[in-house]
Amino acid sequence: MELEARTLTKAAAIPAAVWDALAGDNPFVSHAFIHGLEHCGCLQPRLGWKPLHLGLFDGERCVAVTPGYLKANSHGEFVFDHAWAEAYHRYGMNYYPKWLIASPYSPVPGPRLLAGDSNDAGSLRATLAQTLLLSGRELGVSSVHINFAADSDGEALPGGDWLRRGGWQFHWHNRGYTDFDDFLSHFSAKKRKNVRQERSKVAASGLNVRMIDGESATTGELDAMHAFYASTFQHKGNFPVLNRAFFDWLAEHFGPSLLISMAFDGDEPVAGALFLRSADTLYGRYWGAEVDVPGLHFELCYYRGIDYCIAHGLRRFEPGAQGEHKIARGFEPVPTRSFHHLYDPNMQRAVRDWLDDEATWVERYGEELRRHLPFREAGTAT
Repeated sequence: MELEARTLTKAAAIPAAVWDALAGDNPFVSHAFIHGLEHCGCLQPRLGWKPLHLGLFDGERCVAVTPGYLKANSHGEFVFDHAWAEAYHRYGMNYYPKWLIASPYSPVPGPRLLAGDSNDAGSLRATLAQTLLLSGRELGVSSVHINFAADSDGEALPGGDWLRRGGWQFHWHNRGYTDFDDFLSHFSAKKRKNVRQERSKVAASGLNVRMIDGESATTGELDAMHAFYASTFQHKGNFPVLNRAFFDWLAEHFGPSLLISMAFDGDEPVAGALFLRSADTLYGRYWGAEVDVPGLHFELCYYRGIDYCIAHGLRRFEPGAQGEHKIARGFEPVPTRSFHHLYDPNMQRAVRDWLDDEATWVERYGEELRRHLPFREAGTAT
């Protein structure tokens, strides 16, 4: 087919049904999420984000698209390249703007080269990847980055042009557990006791914990969840980029796929954790609390999510980036991948060498993580 590449400054340029047919079942690259961030004003040049998506069109029909952003900084990405930016600065070169292909503020692995699941999907992804390189050069950016990519993305990227960077996250896998106790029965006795103690402290606190979905959440509950999220970000010295309007947007557009595990003191919300889900995966995102109750963070962010996955037959629970403490609670190390192309050949070579050295450490780190799994037989296969 004769394809035309077009850069798009807003996701609304592509109908939601067309975008979602290409994206598949991952909420963080869905049209509702990508367009919602733009529509609600969460992505702004002053924050370092300027939407610039790339689409392939057969006539007026979009057949592949990738969510892209011209970045004026490296905030909100979770693949840390500040050392690369500093190297550019030392040599009198501009690292920004760069072109980032990602789901903003969301370190959630998933497809980035969105081409659906037709017989042409593989070739469309490869064409999209090559077009990214050509378009990035025309735009004059320093580099192109594809963060938290899916395996299908990696297969479409020629190794000679793209540098691969690995990392680790911690995911929970449902192996047919009948309930939480069945899950814990696979732990060593000490680790099982620790989890039960954490849950018992929350139960003894007198707080009432409920799982609420986007269809039933009240305005007051959404107010509270946004306030919890904003407080946590501010406490850590970060700016809460997601505004209150975006939380309403999530509830409206995701409905039952938006979930909040919320703790109440009487009728008053005092803590909460927000999730999105697909057909088979639960994704943990934001949390906050205005009370200090031992174990409450683990209960709302992890244990209630595991309960939900078991009850609803979800295969996987991805609670967010980083956090070695998740291992003791049954989350297993899973590799992540990102891909990078720097147009300056000297910088491309230097970063390639840097990543080769880092990869050795990353692999050793993964081996160490697996030794700390809580299961009676460490190294349970994912």
